[in-house]
Amino acid sequence: MKMIPEAVRQCWLGLVMMLVAFGAMAQQGQSPEQLIRKNVDALMSQIEGRRDYFAENLDELEALVDESLEGVADFRYIGASVMGRYFNNATPEQRSRFVETFRQTLIDTYAKGLVTFDYRELRVLDDQRDPRHEDQASVAMEVVASDGQVFPVSYTLRLTNGEWRVVNVIVNGINLGLTFRNQFDQAMRERNRDYDAVINNWAPEVGVEELEEGGSA
Repeated sequence: MKMIPEAVRQCWLGLVMMLVAFGAMAQQGQSPEQLIRKNVDALMSQIEGRRDYFAENLDELEALVDESLEGVADFRYIGASVMGRYFNNATPEQRSRFVETFRQTLIDTYAKGLVTFDYRELRVLDDQRDPRHEDQASVAMEVVASDGQVFPVSYTLRLTNGEWRVVNVIVNGINLGLTFRNQFDQAMRERNRDYDAVINNWAPEVGVEELEEGGSA
């Protein structure tokens, strides 16, 4: 996987920590904005000061991330979205295997990065846009890196069975869901639509230049 610059990596890892915070309260019926606002400080206090410990006990951190994301991210929805037009022709076994592979690659990447996470401030914006639909919402925030750079972040959430679940994240104008979908499409074309080969070799990448320069959602 390509190396991500320090400031951008901090922003990326900040998203994970926000997801963990969100997951901790996902069952209490609050709005997405309320959930995030209430739990940022709590999560930061749990991670802060324990980076050395988690660096030596990475499996515990991976388990923590895995458990926390279970209640917040709709991985089946995300996996189907990343597979895009190839989803319908995949077998049920291939679909399930890709969802698990996608999930595990993110957990591994996030856990390894969390042990060196550094930030100045995480702030949820006061001026949130009204949702277009009752079952969809977005929450905007900013991550201020240690060097002072500010990265806008937007969560896309979907209401499923009475619970809000994150289905996408946009960082600095870069739609991560769309980025991963394009990568899956490219891998399928390069491997002659060999589903098993693409799934077995899946390694999500975010281009360094793309994240640094930003883009359009």
